[in-house]
Amino acid sequence: MHSLRSFLRVGSLPLLTAAAFAAEPLFTEDFSKSAVDSTPQGLMIMSGGFTVKEEGGNKFLELPGSPLDTFGALFGPAPQTVDASASARFLSSKKGRKFPTFGVSLHGVGGYRLLVSPGKKALEIYKGDVPIANVPYEWQSDKWTHARIQVRQKGDGCVIGGKAWTEGSAEPDKWMITHEEATAPKPGRAGIWGSPYAGTPIRFDDLKIEAAK
Repeated sequence: MHSLRSFLRVGSLPLLTAAAFAAEPLFTEDFSKSAVDSTPQGLMIMSGGFTVKEEGGNKFLELPGSPLDTFGALFGPAPQTVDASASARFLSSKKGRKFPTFGVSLHGVGGYRLLVSPGKKALEIYKGDVPIANVPYEWQSDKWTHARIQVRQKGDGCVIGGKAWTEGSAEPDKWMITHEEATAPKPGRAGIWGSPYAGTPIRFDDLKIEAAK
């Protein structure tokens, strides 16, 4: 289900207004209104065969277990301000010693990504395709994992924060990983990312964009 309060459009890029940005959430998508085997219209698929699936009465977006590469899709309008938060939940499985990688991003394809990297036992921050920070993280296979990324402006630069937690446990109060950049990003859409290196599908649900807290 979508929730869009108010936004501007500059060229082909939607921008949230200040009035819209004061409310929470700014955008949500739980795929409950999407047809099975379809691709939701609100998503911009960068690469990958993302389609809506259903199990046990719950609909979600699924990325197939092959080919083995990195795939992504952008969602929601672009925040007009650097300060923003994006979150989603993910479900996948390991296969032997092979693990998936998945996460959520802010400010476009070249912006900042928070990735759960079970093969590295790490929670990582990327700038585009380049890793810039990491902390240890123990992922649980076959259980929904929540991930949240936040970007806040600090002077001419910004501070990126990230956290991840297993469904059924409380969201951590503090950011588990943070990183400072000297230059703030330009506005861009939030995104979801998946690398099915285990050869198993990756599921995505409950996409959100919120004001930074």
